[in-house]
Amino acid sequence: MTELRKRGGGGGDPDTAENISDKEAESDDRLGLPGDAEGECDVDSKTETPDAPVSTADSDNTPEYLTKALEGLPPRWKNYWIRGLLSICMISGFFLIIYMGPITLIFVVMCVQIKCFQEIITIGYRVYHSYELPWFRTLSWYFLICVNYFFYGETVADYFGALVRREEPLQFLARYHRFISFTLYLAGFCMFVLSLVKKHYRLQFYMFAWTHVTLLIVVTQSHLVIQNLFEGMIWFIVPISIVISNDIMAYLFGFFFGRTPLIKLSPKKTWEGFIGGFFSTVVFGFILAYLLSQFQYFVCPVEFNSETNRFTVECEPSDLFVMQEYTLPAALQNTLRWKTVNLYPFQIHSIFLSSFASLIGPFGGFFASGFKRAFKIKDFADTIPGHGGIMDRFDCQYLMATFTHVYIASFVRGPNPSKVLQQLLMLQPEQQLTMFHTLRSHLKERGLLPPAAVQAE
Repeated sequence: MTELRKRGGGGGDPDTAENISDKEAESDDRLGLPGDAEGECDVDSKTETPDAPVSTADSDNTPEYLTKALEGLPPRWKNYWIRGLLSICMISGFFLIIYMGPITLIFVVMCVQIKCFQEIITIGYRVYHSYELPWFRTLSWYFLICVNYFFYGETVADYFGALVRREEPLQFLARYHRFISFTLYLAGFCMFVLSLVKKHYRLQFYMFAWTHVTLLIVVTQSHLVIQNLFEGMIWFIVPISIVISNDIMAYLFGFFFGRTPLIKLSPKKTWEGFIGGFFSTVVFGFILAYLLSQFQYFVCPVEFNSETNRFTVECEPSDLFVMQEYTLPAALQNTLRWKTVNLYPFQIHSIFLSSFASLIGPFGGFFASGFKRAFKIKDFADTIPGHGGIMDRFDCQYLMATFTHVYIASFVRGPNPSKVLQQLLMLQPEQQLTMFHTLRSHLKERGLLPPAAVQAE
């Protein structure tokens, strides 16, 4: 990256380390960026990143009527009310989207993914735009389309098997899906190689890596969000809600009680906010899990009904969502005077999800803070007043989605009969008969077939 500094520095004598530090400090003051996860620029003077131009994220885009209503307040309280009001609006919108059903949630996840990708790619474009890298933005969006085609094609094959079997064009696309996906990616790869220019080799490979890391962070984890949704809306709602809860409660505890700094990357983050957010989030997740576990709409896997061409969320709830009696440890029995408690097993899982969201999830935010420090920007964008860009709100959500997916696969999900049946129905008739005879022989040997079925042979 030293080459970038040499190219971008223009003419003139090189600065000493002290001068560089002074200039960076002056630049930070001019930008008005506080040393926080949402606006810190305490950058090491010896960093080897090019100087990024000031982005629009550094400007105040708060609606004028809101600014006038709060103009008499100190900046700290003004920011508090702006963040609070916008948070209420976003949470209300989240409830509305849940009410509109799974298909709406899928489209919202896709829109959020595209916006997050655009925000990160735009930062790269602003940093390197003066070098006139050929096809950079075009190839970035092309790779986004390729990766989305691959992941959404996998989703269609897994969860829309009945629809695929009914439509012949879809059968062709499903059969050769991975080959088509690879071919599309290969075309983009060849386009990149053909776009290489001698004087920009290193920069072009920087941006090639930039695009692919962005795809890994944003698109792959967005796909996991959708996978969680199909396991049941509760696996979508609870993880997202507890991250929101932790963000709000940590902010409130830090705002009113914060005294002890937590991490240098985010000087405004405090131990008081971190600990208060943890306990509040565990309690919130436990209560939310109890409430949602009572409704089929939230606990049943989301499946596509080929007869009605609609998603259905009707089922016999699994044991995970059936009230069970648990015996308390002896120490708690003496303290609470209770021997047993009735809980949904999912409430126990919610404790682990909440603990991850509170203790590990914030590191997604710290990672984003370090990224923004590296490029001397306050926020990823200025989409939401007081909050920054969409990526500023979803930096922890993506990490949480990955953990939830791994948690389900490791500790919750068993064999899925509906997926096995879909795969069997896509076999040739002769293969289906072979599977039938094999299964019947296996059940007969284990004595699981009723006597009437054995005599009928």
